Amino acid sequence: MTEKANTTHSDYKYSKIKKRNWTFVLYPESAPDDWKDVLQKTGLEIAISPLHDKDKDPEDQLKKAHHHIVLCYNNTVTGRMVREFVVGELNQPNPEPIDSVKGLYRYFTHKDNPDKYQYDEKDIVTLNGFDILSYSDLSSADKTRIKYELTKFIKENELFEYSDFMDKVMELEKSDYFYIASTNTLYFNAYLTSVRNRIRDSLENGKYVNIETGEVKSYSDILNESEGNND
Repeated sequence: MTEKANTTHSDYKYSKIKKRNWTFVLYPESAPDDWKDVLQKTGLEIAISPLHDKDKDPEDQLKKAHHHIVLCYNNTVTGRMVREFVVGELNQPNPEPIDSVKGLYRYFTHKDNPDKYQYDEKDIVTLNGFDILSYSDLSSADKTRIKYELTKFIKENELFEYSDFMDKVMELEKSDYFYIASTNTLYFNAYLTSVRNRIRDSLENGKYVNIETGEVKSYSDILNESEGNND
């Protein structure tokens, strides 16, 4: 089969596929120098994995460094259209349609593949307003777990104000944690108010000093004592 026939067959195959979300592997060495700008200018919501430069093949040899890219269109588009962009403009391998954006996003860091090198989620780059929470709903168990972890986070970081709490949460650069913190304002404000009241009561009642050592008690010590008194 000639190269032209191969191309025609591939175009035909891709013209039959219509999906909203697509992925492809991008090799920086063969991509245009301004490939990120090219992606940005599409206006699509896009997620770019950390540079996978520590992946190994079955023979334990390093694979060529690459990124995994997710392209999210507003509506379903044909594979031919996506292929023309990925292969034609970026000089990269053929794209593939995906059903689960969340699943591929987790693969960016090998979160579900502990035998593979674990990349840092902070190195994921998003463009044009991409938000993983728009493509997946946290389960009830996930929401409860994150809420519990953030409550502990307040205590461990000795926080008193909601604004300070949100500043710290943003430093985590975890969109699901930010989502829980920002949509449970009443709960976290109530907890922070309770914390301030405990500290204030201890100060007013002279309970902020350890009688045996004379040392000023820590934030955690005061809260733990208050919790013990409530049991």
